[in-house]
Amino acid sequence: MTIGVGIIGAGNISTQYLTNLTSYPDVEVVAIDDLIVERAQAQAEKFGVPTWGGENTVLNTPGVDIVVNITPPEVHIDVSTKAVRAGKHVWSEKPLGLDLEAARALLDEAKQQDVWVCCAPDTVLGPGLQTALRAVAGGSIGRPLAGLAIMQQPGPDVWHPDPAFLFQTGAGPTLDIGPYYFTSLVLGLGPVVSVTAAGGRARDVRTVMSGPKQGTDFEVTVPTTANVLLRHASGASSVCLFSFDSGQSRMGILEFQGADGTVVAPDPNMFDGDVTTHVGGEQTGTETVDGAGNGRGIGVVELVRALAAGRPPRLEANLAYHVLDIMLAVEKSIASGETVTVTSAPPEVAPLPEGWSPTTANA
Repeated sequence: MTIGVGIIGAGNISTQYLTNLTSYPDVEVVAIDDLIVERAQAQAEKFGVPTWGGENTVLNTPGVDIVVNITPPEVHIDVSTKAVRAGKHVWSEKPLGLDLEAARALLDEAKQQDVWVCCAPDTVLGPGLQTALRAVAGGSIGRPLAGLAIMQQPGPDVWHPDPAFLFQTGAGPTLDIGPYYFTSLVLGLGPVVSVTAAGGRARDVRTVMSGPKQGTDFEVTVPTTANVLLRHASGASSVCLFSFDSGQSRMGILEFQGADGTVVAPDPNMFDGDVTTHVGGEQTGTETVDGAGNGRGIGVVELVRALAAGRPPRLEANLAYHVLDIMLAVEKSIASGETVTVTSAPPEVAPLPEGWSPTTANA
């Protein structure tokens, strides 16, 4: 089953999506559009996409069944809603949106239109993290008790040529990087019922450190350090640290602790890596997982295969809605100093079967 895909947004991340989606046998990229038409044209010509143009080109192109929404976060809901109203399934980059009310309205409308909305990160479908999740689900650590997630760095202002948006509403380490870790923790330990967080920002103004805007100051409006305690409905708990203020760069730390052992997962922002198990203070096993063939876009493939099988896709947006609920609760808890209840609850998501691959049609 091959399904036509249209991409809305021809910015930097579109190259990753186009590289993969134009190589996977389950999908055919038939259109791309962008408010800057020249960007859409350049990507279309580079990747052999037959139709390109400005706003609404994708929605007006015959044969588009799935819209891949890789626009800026502040317009994710608007773009996804237009696609849903046009009768299209949607794959959205993270986050799903920036407020719960608008995100819920999108999901309600998708249900009425009988289409699916799915949301990144699809790194969690990569063979690296899926190997770790199968180990947890299979009982290798016994009853799950706790999770640990750490991502700390000096901040993207050190290297990004135009980093201001990463320090403003809809971003910061919680909403920009958090989805990889929060989604993984929910998949491994179940839904979150409350959030207690503390943090803040090291400074209110930052300076671009590289590129053509080097030396330019910009305002910081969101917390740039968040220390988070999650309580899961299962009785497990998770501790998370996300920071753009650290003098130390330490990323990709994700662990699942159980009554009988610990699984150390690979970086949830990657598709491969090492999965190690520990029992009694000793490392008892290591598996180096190859992510060849996997990349941004495998969530679209999984959606296509779910449609063919007549089942819900694994990353349908109630999961992303729950993660958004968690992230906004983190910001509320930091601001108020109080524990915030999380009321949403996504459906249980089973790990992918071992050997699942986006490069083999209809696997």
